[in-house]
Amino acid sequence: MDIHQDKSYWLENYGPYSPAPAIEGELEVDVAIIGAGFTGLSTALNLLQAQPGLNVAVLEAQVVGYGASGRNGGFSMTLFGLEPAVTKALFGHQRTVEAHQYMEQAVDYVDELVKEHELQSDYWFPGFLRAATTEGYVKRIQSDLEILTSLGVAGIEWLEVDEIRAEVNSPRFLGGWWEPRCGLLDPAKHVRELKRIALEYGAHIYEYSPVVEIQRGTQFSLRTPGGKVNAEKLVFATNAYSHLFPELRSKQVPAFTHMVLTERLKTEDLEEIGWKNRQGIEDARNLVHYFRLTIDNRIAMGGSDVSISYGRDMDCDNNARIFHDLERDINWLFPNLKGIRITHRWGGPVSVPVDLAPAIGFIGDSRAVYSLGCVGHGVSMAHLNGKTLADLVLEKKTALTEVWFVNRRQIPWPPEPLRLILSHAIRGYLRIEDRIYERSLSFDD
Repeated sequence: MDIHQDKSYWLENYGPYSPAPAIEGELEVDVAIIGAGFTGLSTALNLLQAQPGLNVAVLEAQVVGYGASGRNGGFSMTLFGLEPAVTKALFGHQRTVEAHQYMEQAVDYVDELVKEHELQSDYWFPGFLRAATTEGYVKRIQSDLEILTSLGVAGIEWLEVDEIRAEVNSPRFLGGWWEPRCGLLDPAKHVRELKRIALEYGAHIYEYSPVVEIQRGTQFSLRTPGGKVNAEKLVFATNAYSHLFPELRSKQVPAFTHMVLTERLKTEDLEEIGWKNRQGIEDARNLVHYFRLTIDNRIAMGGSDVSISYGRDMDCDNNARIFHDLERDINWLFPNLKGIRITHRWGGPVSVPVDLAPAIGFIGDSRAVYSLGCVGHGVSMAHLNGKTLADLVLEKKTALTEVWFVNRRQIPWPPEPLRLILSHAIRGYLRIEDRIYERSLSFDD
């Protein structure tokens, strides 16, 4: 059976995997969850921890890990949306504070889950560097740091050029911020460990069970190619695939981010780079580069640009230009690695609302809930969003359900072809601003 190992290095490296059976026949459940990624499995786990014996079914269109949860960079980090300056400009002072606090809680929650359940996901907690590669980016990062500090956020500090290069010896780094609160993990291993513990708590998980129709009455009726699920409550844990459902079509669009992976670094190359603390790293671009070491000392780098789809098209994983740029940029950041072999290239979708910020809420009435819009920083957030969704499903009023991006008003995306035009306009603006910051750079040096 095809288990989509070609979708990422993480899925290929996972090894043999046995998917759960598809739905056959008709099922009656308390809660149906569409999507078996970080969000859906965390929701199932939290529902069953809060209310053991609840009948919870998780429906996955392909296999666990097929979507963003099996293809991302594995950064469990505090970044909300794009960056603090954007959040503050769009949503104000207090909401920026609340967003950062939510994300701190999200990172801590992932850390607790790994430790409590002994998740085997190549997890470590090395912290995060946000590195500046131009003087303009130095000012941008320092400005973001000043914003967070002025909002009362503590625990993030500025590193001067000699300090950051003592951590990771790239001649391109001119400074950056250091944040201890960041974990790294193998996303495919991690999401399938979430599947394991959700099953242990009593969840019913069905793979190769795409929901092709939803009917809403006194119950929800979800039709799949092989069966039907009748549920009292419904969770859309569909993120970048949400636009495929009429109920969520205008709330987000998918943008495809891409990654490349090097061969294993030689001992002498790794010694020259340093990186002994193995932090996760991003730069300060709008269309960021994000990069890290794997457990076996390869460099995984993603970002640089995104691909945009049209309508329901989700086949945008490969982009030769962006792959080429990522390979070039590894050599630019680490000149001692010039000529290193790239062994893997892949891509996957992230969920993007018009205002570039996450959203959780009800659809129609309180019986149906959704989560989407992690904008490429969803590893930690998706886990805590699952806990938030569980509280909403169980009709609990908690600190999580009161956070401002729960049931917030969203600007809708227009229908095609206007959606495509607007998507390209937003990406174009972000690319132009990046080019202005980088006008003095030559990436071919």
